[in-house]
Amino acid sequence: MSDHGMMEKEEIFSKVLRAGRRTYFFDVRATKAEDYYLTITESKKFTNDDGSFHYKKHKIYLYKEDFAEFNEILKEMTDYIITEKGDEVISERHQKDFKKEDYSKPNDITEGGESINTSDSAEKFTDINFEDI
Repeated sequence: MSDHGMMEKEEIFSKVLRAGRRTYFFDVRATKAEDYYLTITESKKFTNDDGSFHYKKHKIYLYKEDFAEFNEILKEMTDYIITEKGDEVISERHQKDFKKEDYSKPNDITEGGESINTSDSAEKFTDINFEDI
């Protein structure tokens, strides 16, 4: 039997999550003893200078004996992130006007060669409703 045939045999159930340049594959597979385990594969597309592309893949194997603890820690970590930062995505990729902050001087930004104290920037904040744009 070919490798391809063997691979089809061991994949029991699959789901795909496409997320920009990344794709996540969730595959239930069977062990030689016919028990099940989960593989999670991250595949990321990279473009070469000549326009061709290649993928880098990273794989996690997760066995039943680790499911409960893995789920618990994953939920704890994702809940922490949402609690601390909310569910709004803030990044260069998702916001065209995103400006990376320089945290080396926490309260100073340079504008036209002059240093400006931003410690009271919250008071100067203007609320913008994007639905009006």
